[in-house]
Amino acid sequence: MLYPSIDKLLNIVDSKYMLVHVASKRSKQMLETSHYQMRISNYISKKDIGKSLEELENGLIKVVKK
Repeated sequence: MLYPSIDKLLNIVDSKYMLVHVASKRSKQMLETSHYQMRISNYISKKDIGKSLEELENGLIKVVKK
């Protein structure tokens, strides 16, 4: 099973498309800057895309609608 659950994430973000957009943008930022908002040992996921979803679930990423 994937972590975090998509059901929990969809309570934070309105649509799956927005979820993919936010996660991919944050994942690219992690790759470029090597900046993580939590300690590396606190992440469950090994890949940056999973780490970005974990940050979203923990409220470290704020989604702003325009």
